[in-house]
Amino acid sequence: MSAELLYLIAADAILLIHVLFVVFVVLGLLLIFAGKLLAWRWVHNFSFRLTHLVAIGVVVLQSWLGAICPLTVWEMNLREKAGDSVYEGSFIAHWLQTLLYYRAAEWVFVLLYTLFGALVIASWYWVRPRR
Repeated sequence: MSAELLYLIAADAILLIHVLFVVFVVLGLLLIFAGKLLAWRWVHNFSFRLTHLVAIGVVVLQSWLGAICPLTVWEMNLREKAGDSVYEGSFIAHWLQTLLYYRAAEWVFVLLYTLFGALVIASWYWVRPRR
């Protein structure tokens, strides 16, 4: 197996991890609110809730600092080493543009991440975690 192919496989693995991270953050909040309405006990699990809060907290902090997610940086570095095409900017901005043809200024994403983070914090009050 060539080095280029190994770099591409590693880049794709990081992309998959990144997608799963985004799904966890977004779907996690939707499930928390649905779980409140449907009386699912597991949405009160403290470990799950803390992990979810930390995940969105990292995203919000990175956006406030103007930092690109390390997963995006690692993926792009591996793709570049493989001779593959790379993109600039954040993971979410790139894929929203690619999938939905949606362009927005960076401050829009900072605002959206911040509002989403605020919703996660609000979920701690509406759907209280239990130890």
